Amino acid sequence: MSTQGQRFAGKVALVTGASSGIGRATALAFAREGASVVIASRGRARGLAALDQVRAHGGEAEFIQADVSRARDVEELVAQAIARFGRLDVAVNNAGAIEVGVFRPLTEFDEGEFDQHIAANLKSVWLCMKHEVRQMMAQESGGAIVNTSSVTGLGGAPQSAFYAAAKAAVVALTKSAALECASRNIRINALVPGAFATPMLDTVFDRISPEDPAAAEEMYRKRIPLGRIGRPEEAADAVLWLCSDQASYLTGHSLIVDGGLTALFR
Repeated sequence: MSTQGQRFAGKVALVTGASSGIGRATALAFAREGASVVIASRGRARGLAALDQVRAHGGEAEFIQADVSRARDVEELVAQAIARFGRLDVAVNNAGAIEVGVFRPLTEFDEGEFDQHIAANLKSVWLCMKHEVRQMMAQESGGAIVNTSSVTGLGGAPQSAFYAAAKAAVVALTKSAALECASRNIRINALVPGAFATPMLDTVFDRISPEDPAAAEEMYRKRIPLGRIGRPEEAADAVLWLCSDQASYLTGHSLIVDGGLTALFR
């Protein structure tokens, strides 16, 4: 974790998908760096558990249950965050899902699965930015937003075409929003993570090799030049840097954090 002090003292940070994995690590990191944190997730039990963790580290935090693929939920999420803390300085749009739209050829999915997958992994980012940007513009003090994409979105992904398409679109959406908002001192960047030790990645390994998930993990690990799966805290450090004043001249950027996995191809 970062040792650079209280970079976010007096700031308010909203993190979606904050109940586990990279989102939870990011929420904890913001709290350690002095921010008040709004934890958002679909699951109430895991969201409250993450809230307890943040508060156990001395952080001021609030949990708000929300399905960020739903417009009404997102509008209420941002409104409740402002009602609780009065402002919004940082937002990390990290929520995503792989319940549908993966692990089958694209010809085998139906229209409903396409709509559900795109809503969870792309529409959700747009909805969150829509209301976060409006709030940051109203404050007239700017802000920073990070959207979570994936290295899968840098190319193609057999058996996961919808996921690759959604994550690629997150990068384009991020760049477009960054260009629109730069004059209002709102910086918008994308985190493009590779493999990190999260429940979502565990699900992937389980689906790839139900009989021996550890073998699937080892196969993937060998493809990574640094020779290991990343820790969620390492992704969180990258997010906090993107949101900090240390990255004050950075917007519209896609920060790839993947242990060198894609370096040969980009």
